[in-house]
Amino acid sequence: MIPLMVKISGAWLVAIIAGMPLYASMVVAALAFLYLGGVPITLLPQKMAGAMNSFPIVAAPLFILMGNILARAQITDRIVAFASAVIGWVRGGYAHASILTSMIFAGMVGSAVADAAGSGAIEIRAMAKAGYKPETAAAITAAAATIGPIIPPSLPMVIYGVSADASIGRLFVGGLIPGVLMGLALMVMVSIVARREGMTRKPFAGWREVGRTFLNGSGALMTPALILGGMFSGVFTPTEAAAAACLWALFLGFVVYRTLKLEDLGPILVETVETTGLVTVLVMAAGALGWCMSISRLPQTLAPAIVHTIESPLAFLVLCNVMLLVIGCFMEALAAMLILIPILVPAAHSYGIDPTQFGVMVILNLILGTIHPPIGVVLFVVTRIANVSFETMSRAILPWLIPLLVVLAAITLWPPLTTFLPKLVFG
Repeated sequence: MIPLMVKISGAWLVAIIAGMPLYASMVVAALAFLYLGGVPITLLPQKMAGAMNSFPIVAAPLFILMGNILARAQITDRIVAFASAVIGWVRGGYAHASILTSMIFAGMVGSAVADAAGSGAIEIRAMAKAGYKPETAAAITAAAATIGPIIPPSLPMVIYGVSADASIGRLFVGGLIPGVLMGLALMVMVSIVARREGMTRKPFAGWREVGRTFLNGSGALMTPALILGGMFSGVFTPTEAAAAACLWALFLGFVVYRTLKLEDLGPILVETVETTGLVTVLVMAAGALGWCMSISRLPQTLAPAIVHTIESPLAFLVLCNVMLLVIGCFMEALAAMLILIPILVPAAHSYGIDPTQFGVMVILNLILGTIHPPIGVVLFVVTRIANVSFETMSRAILPWLIPLLVVLAAITLWPPLTTFLPKLVFG
């Protein structure tokens, strides 16, 4: 059945290039495989439903809901104020504060697009007032937004863990050090650019202001601690952590800050359902196509062929990096991940590569595609916010890819950056 699967995969790729929606093209390919292979077509809905029959995947809509609640409750303003008080006084301080805000916000929403849309407007506006070039402000915001899916909680990590049968808890913990390194690397880049572009600094507001802004946003700043602390202590699983975080976000919005109203719940739920529906249909379609691949033994054939062709695990990781970076530039990250996991993960297992290291590496590669043309969904978001052309943004973002690629190279070459904390926490 391998030749049949190869032919159908080729037809599926043609359908994608022709503009058919990705989930529809995957379902059509699965249907064609079953029909031409003489397999009962009634199995397709069963396999699609089976792809969603997973307790951990319940975390996905819950994390989406939490992000929407926090965004509607205007939590971002308090985080930006705290970050500006802490680091806004150094040269290029508004840029540093933007990166620190993204690192904090990453521990709440776990999405690059949500990060850019939620905090981007405030950050870009503050940098513009300080005299930063609009494209520079937008590029810094876009680059910092990629930290969102790496520092837990992370929607891509939930989907990866379910699809690759990997520990979501280990993936969450494994993303902490790379996420912090991404923020620090971007701050180093800001320090270099700040002197070249003559970025200004503002006087230090004093420790009293730091304390005031911290207290003002303490409820929001506790969200990452609630999620990670609960998981580390074993109080709840990642899925239960998502539910607890939703309740905490509602408590902040209705009781602590009183920025939410009952009429806000309708739009919040509608937006959550829309996003969850998109994620769900992709997971179901990819699950059906992945099952077709498995019974055709295509992954089982390709994985040994890759291992036989490439002897070194490091060479395999480098090849994966290059391939994923290119694919990420042309395909939405979640969809690319669902398609590639059945092929790449078995090969990674054959090389003895740690599942946590490989998972974080795959996600980081594909997330970088969100800030790189021609797709670059995060670029489109910040382009609208900053009111600059997409062509200008495409040029402005290039230098800010360098520190992120350095971190990618580091986690590829030195596995402890992603495996040390999970082993420490989980054993």
